[in-house]
Amino acid sequence: MPFSPDHIAELNLLSQFESSSGQAGIKVHRQDAAPETVQAAERLFSKGLITRDDGGYLTPMGSEAVELAQKLQSILTT
Repeated sequence: MPFSPDHIAELNLLSQFESSSGQAGIKVHRQDAAPETVQAAERLFSKGLITRDDGGYLTPMGSEAVELAQKLQSILTT
């Protein structure tokens, strides 16, 4: 099953979080961000991966998702 454009947008947004620190969040500025980024944040929030629909912090499940995404990216780029 190929990754959809929505999944790619979600992975790209997750990659902006610092996986090693639960204290570093991000903010998606709706007026400046690309529409796919805004929508990705909303989907990640609804899936329980981030704490706010405009970014915020990673939830425990979100931290795990970031770690897995980083591993996948590492595998694909070596």
